[in-house]
Amino acid sequence: MSQATPKAHGGTDRAFLAQDIRVLTISDSRDLSTDKSGALLEDLCKKAGHQVSLRKVIADEQVEIQKTVAAWAAEKEVDVILVTGGTGITSRDVTPEAVEPLYDKALPGFGELFRQLSFAEIGTACIQSRASAGLIAKTVVFVMPGSTGACRLAAESIILPQLDARTRPCSFPELRDAL
Repeated sequence: MSQATPKAHGGTDRAFLAQDIRVLTISDSRDLSTDKSGALLEDLCKKAGHQVSLRKVIADEQVEIQKTVAAWAAEKEVDVILVTGGTGITSRDVTPEAVEPLYDKALPGFGELFRQLSFAEIGTACIQSRASAGLIAKTVVFVMPGSTGACRLAAESIILPQLDARTRPCSFPELRDAL
């Protein structure tokens, strides 16, 4: 008899499928040693059973962000890209402008749900988040704010459950071959 999946995943007999994940932090003031949000995402992904094959920090430069995400998405072994930072409304926040044009299919539910969950924690300031998600070929890309609180909320409440093939009624790993 197979072990049941936790109720948070809807209970199923599907096998867990570890995903190859890349973590990209967008920041003008951080490097790998001071990047708490990227480190948190890497830790949460690894604890969930996934592989983080690369973690990188780059400046808030639209062309560099777009080049990095496009190159990673072109690598067949990369299942997921987590991008943190640069989603606000200041002039230096250009992550959505860099990443969203790359989407073959936008996944607007991620940003909508993220802002809904954020409202419970930070109130109306949630409207300043331009979190988004989409598919670039078969790679799922999540773009989220740079705070550790936002990264934890997005990862634990939305992303990691959707990266678990045992999640019902569907998850990204089980659909990847159909993309």
